[in-house]
Amino acid sequence: MSRLAGKTAIVTGGSRGMGAATVRAFVNNGAKVVIADILESEGQALADELGDVAVFERLDVRDADNWKTVVDTANKLGKLQVLVNNAAIMEADNIMDMSEEKFMRIVSINQLGPFLGMQAVFPSLKANGGGSIINVSSIDGLQAKNGLIAYAGSKWAVRGMTKVAAIEMGKYNIRVNSVHPGGIYTDMHGKDFMTVEQANESYKDMPLPRVGMPEEVANVTLFLATDEASFSTGSEFKAEGGWSAGLRQAGLPEL
Repeated sequence: MSRLAGKTAIVTGGSRGMGAATVRAFVNNGAKVVIADILESEGQALADELGDVAVFERLDVRDADNWKTVVDTANKLGKLQVLVNNAAIMEADNIMDMSEEKFMRIVSINQLGPFLGMQAVFPSLKANGGGSIINVSSIDGLQAKNGLIAYAGSKWAVRGMTKVAAIEMGKYNIRVNSVHPGGIYTDMHGKDFMTVEQANESYKDMPLPRVGMPEEVANVTLFLATDEASFSTGSEFKAEGGWSAGLRQAGLPEL
């Protein structure tokens, strides 16, 4: 398929999980991709597997100079038109136990990182006639949970920054949208210590009563990267199994 033919993309956190699924989806649809991550061995292995259409570049998303190097690599690879700000971390603590150091580490990666990324790619996207920026937020950027004061705060911030960027960049034909995954079977959500069947148990009362797969989020991101989404900007796109619609309640009538 060639839905992204002629486009080059940067995917942060692209070495594994949703990031790696996005890289594969992009390559399978004709894009060239810079896999940007701090996980060097996983990222290089993925690049080697995909061949000359993918390049690994180490990226600490908190480092503006590091971002410049990644953008330079993308510009050498092809016509940079897509950025996926996917890199993130999640650590839980209640408000009183959350340390300032941990809070700022989460915010610096989850919020500062996408900000620096949007700044870094803007000149190239503008020069190339436009493009698409996809900021990966979370279901916790639409609602919240106890214990996630820093994570939820950063993901709500990503949602807000997306709207500001969409307003400011739209006149240059640059679209900016946010994607909001729910429970997805990745290392962040227990893949390293539970089976899919065990993970499904946590979501049995959801409208779609199962855990999501990284590829299901990647497909939403893929759509936003293509010209098929040419009139979509400043919007939230959910890939969360209906979580925000509500939960199935035992004891009430159902099919």
